[in-house]
Amino acid sequence: MNHKIEELENKIKNKMHEIGYEVEEVVLNPSNRPDLGDYQYNGAMALAKIYHDNPMKIAQNIVDKIKNFSEFKQISVANPGFINISLSDECLIAFANHSLEDISSNYHLGINKTIFLDYGGPNVAKVLHVGHLRSANIGQALNNLCKAVGCNTISDIHLGDWGRPMGMVILEIKTRYPNLAYFKDDYNGEDVDFQLTNEDLLELYPTATTKAKENESIMDMSRQINAELQNKHKGYYALWKKIVEVSLNEVKRLYKDLNVDFDLWEGESDNFAYMDELFKFLYAKNIITESEGAQVIDVKEETDKKEIPPLILVKSNGAVSYEATDLAAIWERTHKYKLDEIWYIVDKRQELHFTQVFRACIKSGMIDDKTKLIFNGFGTMNGPDGKPFKTRDGGVMPLSDLLDNVTDVCEARIMESIKENRREIARQIAVAAIKYADLLPFRTTDYNFDIDKFTDLNGKTGTYLLYSCVRMNSLLKKAKEANIEFAKIQTLTTENERKILIAMLDLKRIIKRSFENYSLNEICEYLYKITNLYNNFYAENKVLTEKNEAIRSSWLALTKLIFDNNQQLLNILGINIPEKM
Repeated sequence: MNHKIEELENKIKNKMHEIGYEVEEVVLNPSNRPDLGDYQYNGAMALAKIYHDNPMKIAQNIVDKIKNFSEFKQISVANPGFINISLSDECLIAFANHSLEDISSNYHLGINKTIFLDYGGPNVAKVLHVGHLRSANIGQALNNLCKAVGCNTISDIHLGDWGRPMGMVILEIKTRYPNLAYFKDDYNGEDVDFQLTNEDLLELYPTATTKAKENESIMDMSRQINAELQNKHKGYYALWKKIVEVSLNEVKRLYKDLNVDFDLWEGESDNFAYMDELFKFLYAKNIITESEGAQVIDVKEETDKKEIPPLILVKSNGAVSYEATDLAAIWERTHKYKLDEIWYIVDKRQELHFTQVFRACIKSGMIDDKTKLIFNGFGTMNGPDGKPFKTRDGGVMPLSDLLDNVTDVCEARIMESIKENRREIARQIAVAAIKYADLLPFRTTDYNFDIDKFTDLNGKTGTYLLYSCVRMNSLLKKAKEANIEFAKIQTLTTENERKILIAMLDLKRIIKRSFENYSLNEICEYLYKITNLYNNFYAENKVLTEKNEAIRSSWLALTKLIFDNNQQLLNILGINIPEKM
């Protein structure tokens, strides 16, 4: 079954063809003047230019042809040629009841694509800080959205687990524990009694990098260790695997708290295995040249309005570049999977890097015209003062600290009446507050995170949405306990009910725009709008004590519709609704 608005648009288009107006599509837009109608068709003005006729006359011709549609309660023409349409209660009720039976029909767009999403991207052995939030959060929500509209997806965290920083950390461990078996010439892969924790890594990483930056000989030793690691030196490789295991366990714990997960937990090391294959292919294409001792690919184009430097494959010191690692990742993914698109959800400041990588892919013929490479850059999350989010001592705030701080605030402000599972519920609310605040601005927008503002129960916040949904769910449970039956909407008795259902009709358009813009902000805005409309309805009506059974049943069915709808949208955002608040 088509969506109700799509059905109407197609019916109107067919009637316009009968008149002789050849149009490719008819678009009914939600009206900016609800007093004149629910929807508006503005195409008569464009047709007037094509057919050299008065737009009011064209609009009236269309109205005369469609005015008897059963879906319409009222239809009229307004200057200079707008067609205003009000839908009948029967039309709205039929749509609502179909949605109650199959809520997913409002989200499914029938897009049959396989999309690979690369998001997350933390570095192994380094603390996850607030800067890592957006990639994981936006990426997971886009992944959920892709599935909701009908796509197949494959997601990968793309860990930074390979390269010079690993050499630095291994060197620091070697300096502190020189007698470990990992560093013996005769090491042959046996287990080593070496206890390593995430807390150890959090201290090791910054210490090691600081030493290397301040001492060139330490940097050289780090490079040498990294080169031996990449050649699978037995001791270094075994220690590296332990470092990755310890760090990844902590990454998984934090991302699980944020409802973030991946199909693949691969890193740069996995892509590195394809490097020889990739280089053989690239050299055969004769597109690699030498520049100041480095191996590069020229990716500039005649239409460029700013300088695009060549992509460096191999640095002058012989080290393989980060760009080459990303090319190897694309090589692996396109050879393993049949992909329509690959999405990168990364900081917008990496745009130049991905422009170079994408152009090198196209220039070399690594990908064909059927596979799209899409850069989805995002802005930065700042503190309430608009400056980078810091701890009190001026350091970058760890992501775990942000989660704990917001959880503390939620527990103090919202959990007064809850005695059991307080911390667990407060954590759910905190995650909702963080994720909704992060997804509310358009993806590329920088924004300021204010804990007090984003945990407010009365604002445009995740906590407001959760509280409203918990109340809806509680209402439905009380009805069930009282053996009050409800299944369908039978009647509409208030203007707020109509407003809610008109808003529901617009959902598919919102989903489509969100998918096309690779952003969740419209879904966030829509969730707040429809929740607010329902709360206005709830404040004006005593649902459970309504004496008219048909009205009471309709109101409960409406409540279930909005709860199911909100739950589905919150699932897309990666937000869970708690049982109570």
